[in-house]
Amino acid sequence: MPFKPPTDVQVTCRRISRWQGFPNTSIQSKPLIIYHKAFDASASDLAAHFEDVGEVTPQWVYSMYRQTHFHSTTHEVLGVVSGRARLCFGGEENPDRFEPTVERGDLIIVPAGVGHRLLDELGADEGSFKMVGAYPPQKEWDMCYGEPSEADKVTKNIQQLDWFHGDPLYGKDGPVLHV
Repeated sequence: MPFKPPTDVQVTCRRISRWQGFPNTSIQSKPLIIYHKAFDASASDLAAHFEDVGEVTPQWVYSMYRQTHFHSTTHEVLGVVSGRARLCFGGEENPDRFEPTVERGDLIIVPAGVGHRLLDELGADEGSFKMVGAYPPQKEWDMCYGEPSEADKVTKNIQQLDWFHGDPLYGKDGPVLHV
């Protein structure tokens, strides 16, 4: 079975405090969520599954930028389809940052405002870390870098966002609906 039932998936939830120009989870109080080893699917199969569930629309297959950034116009869903990597959420100098290692089969829900970046690809195959990036329908992601000039726009944008109405991986019920 390419998708484990939600009851069989270990889930990590992490709230990250505001730090400098990065709101992190402070505005909507929704945590960063990782579903560990939730699926065994190729990029195309995961993208098709996202389309079938309908909560998010896949938009790209790529790694993660090495510069800390966040999105103020949408939440982001990242499904790791190859490789392993250590990521940083919250800002690399933030004492409250979170630096998990993620691997193929992990699904990451990144709330709008949470700073994130790639720290290191792990393993012998440099360049093999890839994710399917997906966003709620009709949402366009922006790029924010924690600059003071972004503050008013960022807060307003994030406050206006709805949370998920269904789980991006499981549909009517799943971990994202219970946080």
